[in-house]
Amino acid sequence: MQTNRTKKIKVKKRKVAIVSDHAGYYLKEILIKYLVTQNLELKDLGCYSYEATDDYPDFGHPLASAVSCGEFDLGISICGTGNGINMTVNKHQGIRSALCWNEEIGRLARAHNDANICSLPARFINESEAILIVKAFLETEFEGGRHKRRIDKIPLKLY
Repeated sequence: MQTNRTKKIKVKKRKVAIVSDHAGYYLKEILIKYLVTQNLELKDLGCYSYEATDDYPDFGHPLASAVSCGEFDLGISICGTGNGINMTVNKHQGIRSALCWNEEIGRLARAHNDANICSLPARFINESEAILIVKAFLETEFEGGRHKRRIDKIPLKLY
């Protein structure tokens, strides 16, 4: 017998942290305006000005630590080329950060690599591209299957 009751499903909000150095500050602020409209819990871990000459590791390491320990589900990191901050966060165990320069790379980083941090090159993408990349990254789920076997081989095993 069916009832007319509607089951309410409680969807867990994803917790996302975002960081940048001074070169990525402007793009980070644009992304924050977009991200606050999404159904997620957002935390800005810095930097807080484009005038400073911040060092990307000072923001990348806290982001990677927070994602790797489970405080945040996903992270977004931004610097001028995306490379420096990407290299920094990838030094942490359990982090799979992908340098994403277009929407398809953002989608595949999640679908095939189970990336948990999306690194963006602020000086090489525009605002619209950044939003599309982040949207694809956040909305895509990991496909698992053959990709799981591959990502399981990524961590360095000390013998």
